[in-house]
Amino acid sequence: MSNKTGTVMVVGGGIAGLTAAWELTRQNIHVELVEKSCFLGGHSIGFTCKASDKCQQCGACSVEEMLASVVNEPLINVHLRTEVKNLEKTDTFKVSLEKSSVQVEDGKVIKGFSVHNSPLYVAGKDCADDDLPSGAVKIDDMGSTAEIEVDAVVVATGFSPFDPNIKSTYGYGKWKNLITGMELENILRENTFAVRPSDGKIPEKIAFIQCVGSRDERLGNLWCSQVCCAYAMRMAGAIKYKDSNADISIFYIDIQNTGKEFPVFYEKIKSDVRFVRTIPVDIYPLENDRLTLRHMVEENGTPDFEEFDLVVLSVGIMPNEDTDKISKVFNIALNEDGFLDDNAAGTSGVFVAGTASGPQGIADTIASSGRTVYETMKYLGVIK
Repeated sequence: MSNKTGTVMVVGGGIAGLTAAWELTRQNIHVELVEKSCFLGGHSIGFTCKASDKCQQCGACSVEEMLASVVNEPLINVHLRTEVKNLEKTDTFKVSLEKSSVQVEDGKVIKGFSVHNSPLYVAGKDCADDDLPSGAVKIDDMGSTAEIEVDAVVVATGFSPFDPNIKSTYGYGKWKNLITGMELENILRENTFAVRPSDGKIPEKIAFIQCVGSRDERLGNLWCSQVCCAYAMRMAGAIKYKDSNADISIFYIDIQNTGKEFPVFYEKIKSDVRFVRTIPVDIYPLENDRLTLRHMVEENGTPDFEEFDLVVLSVGIMPNEDTDKISKVFNIALNEDGFLDDNAAGTSGVFVAGTASGPQGIADTIASSGRTVYETMKYLGVIK
């Protein structure tokens, strides 16, 4: 390491980037952690605990724990609301950082999902200082414009959720009680119980629709998002545990096995939740903000209609919306599905971790980051 400074830039502050940054500091490596948004934690920091009578291994706790570790680690220098403008490779990497275009609506204050977020509040323009929560930061005061030098780069830029507006026959955005899984997470965080956005009432009948945006040949998205089956079942189980009267149905293509404990979990959930092997074609509004789903009966292919109080869309994992830009800046090829090709990275000192390379659950993302850190340390000569 005679010509190396012992510094690694990690790009992306979700669970992959947090894990990579933390593991690198265990080897006394300094980390420049660059995150485009105003908060660390990525998508997964917004997940609520899915425990019922016991832990369901959803991974939400591990994200909180990792975030707490990272924000208190002196070897990690965090750049929020920042992105990489340019990367030049010589013996080391010369990096140009710039403020990202992320904004907060004028006069508004947004709050991070976790108490470990630092800052916890970010304010838009025109917010009077006297009205700001303690420790709040104004958006214009965030972001780094700097030139830094690093020895290696870990790209952990994550994914973008599928935009359900693309599935126009569902009417997302039109019907108040048609929501995404992430929106349900927010509802549970604020209310403990699942409630309908339209009136705050506890729904009697709930439908989960799987594979919204993934495994869809018409959209050209042929991959499985890996996480949706277990996610919907854990969520359904948590709702049922809190409200034993809830009538929950999961509409699916097939069920993906996601670990050695999954078969036992699946058998238990089947006693509480109805599984319907078909994907609804259309969703229509009814009186009292209820929704009717039209789907084909598997046995005979005839259409059927069912009414629900709340419908939850399990949206798929898509390539990060900035993947083309990221590919060019870091000189990483894309794979056939449009994610970063982790097999094409690494030899030059640029590595890929987590869902930037394709769908993964939280546990697999953590494992992926561990492998990436191992390869990074080999490149640096820290290990042989």
